[in-house]
Amino acid sequence: MNEPTLRKSRLALAGGLAIALAVGGTGFLIGRGTSPREVEPAAAPVATAPVIAQPTPSLPDPRDLVKTRADLIALGSQAADALASGQPLPKGAADLAGQRFELRLPFGCRGPSDAGSDSPMRWRYDAEAKALRVHVSPVVWSGDELRASADGPASDVVAEGFWIPRPWTSSEACPPSQDSAAPTGTDAVTLPGQTLAIAQFSGGAGQRLRDGKPYETVVRAAAEEVPAGRGLQLRLRGRIGEAADGMPVTCRQPAGPEQRPICTVAVTLDDVAIDNPQTGKTLATWTADRAGLADR
Repeated sequence: MNEPTLRKSRLALAGGLAIALAVGGTGFLIGRGTSPREVEPAAAPVATAPVIAQPTPSLPDPRDLVKTRADLIALGSQAADALASGQPLPKGAADLAGQRFELRLPFGCRGPSDAGSDSPMRWRYDAEAKALRVHVSPVVWSGDELRASADGPASDVVAEGFWIPRPWTSSEACPPSQDSAAPTGTDAVTLPGQTLAIAQFSGGAGQRLRDGKPYETVVRAAAEEVPAGRGLQLRLRGRIGEAADGMPVTCRQPAGPEQRPICTVAVTLDDVAIDNPQTGKTLATWTADRAGLADR
């Protein structure tokens, strides 16, 4: 039997150590591979606000807008310019036919009229009876007055309506100053600046004319309800119509090309009313029917 030598003992010890290290490392690797791994927690989802599509704001149809005094004045100015320059009415102006309008015409701004006054648009207050009496007569234009020029062809078309006073302002109130060189009671057509009117034309699609029959009413009113310097307002509502030539406005220069054109906006009236700016009340209303603007 061979005795172990020192060399052989060292080799055996080294070999056993190597085997132990190998077995330990292998076990470590196996244990690491089989042990459950730590899983990092997932990031919490970030809440995002839902995207809501905002509706595009829709603009109102221009044809649905109620035309005002300013629009009617602009229409008359365009027509006057077209006549003076020998050009047709711009398409945008011609397309206004059929659109709605509302217009207020102030009258009686200087105060009550005299008892015997024949002014076409007037009011007076009876203090004893506490009665406010109002009289408004429309203007009637004959075919000769509606001719484009003095030598123009004659026409049997008749128009009935009202002058739009002070057609250089969009204000529907009485002017701040009532001082004027014109005498009281002067017919509106002779006053300077009366170059724009609004009227219904006979033979059109509108109601029959009143043949100059006035709008009259008598209402009870306390002294503090008297309109005084604020006057009354004639309120006209309806649609822009067509004149004899099919256009919504017609102009004429009976005195020749040096005269400022006199223009008339054609309309179909739905109702006529008289308002009191002093109280904000409507004194009377005439509504259109088959027979025209009937008295109520």
